[in-house]
Amino acid sequence: MIDRDLAELYGVEPKRLKEGVRRNIERFPEDFMFELTVEEFQIWRTQIASSKSDLIGLRYPPYCFTEQGVTMLSCILKSKKAIETNIRIIRVFSKMREMLLTQKDILLKLEQFEKQLGKNSEDIQLIFKALKQFLNPPQEPRRQIGYKRDQEE
Repeated sequence: MIDRDLAELYGVEPKRLKEGVRRNIERFPEDFMFELTVEEFQIWRTQIASSKSDLIGLRYPPYCFTEQGVTMLSCILKSKKAIETNIRIIRVFSKMREMLLTQKDILLKLEQFEKQLGKNSEDIQLIFKALKQFLNPPQEPRRQIGYKRDQEE
């Protein structure tokens, strides 16, 4: 998550959040937080197509926080809202991790089961194929937007 979004969630100004991080920089190693490079920042700014009013807080490359960095922010932001928000964010991260692990476990068990029964009838193979498609549905192709040239029609 970027500093600007976290500052909004915590109810503080992005400037104040960055100040707190800079004052406690030893609490934020590279695997907790990093700053976008100038090149990455320029690419990111062009991709979000922001208006001038939205550029407040986007003059400098933002800090990007990992799950552990978000947790560490609660140590430097002492307000009640910051603590409540941090608890909610950590719960979301935990739920996401749990969902990913559950899906991974199901796929591993399916593969083990498939190996054990791999020599059985084609019907069992079809069941496994259908289950795998259910767990990993194919992405529908997105309709391309833009103008078509006469040669492309």
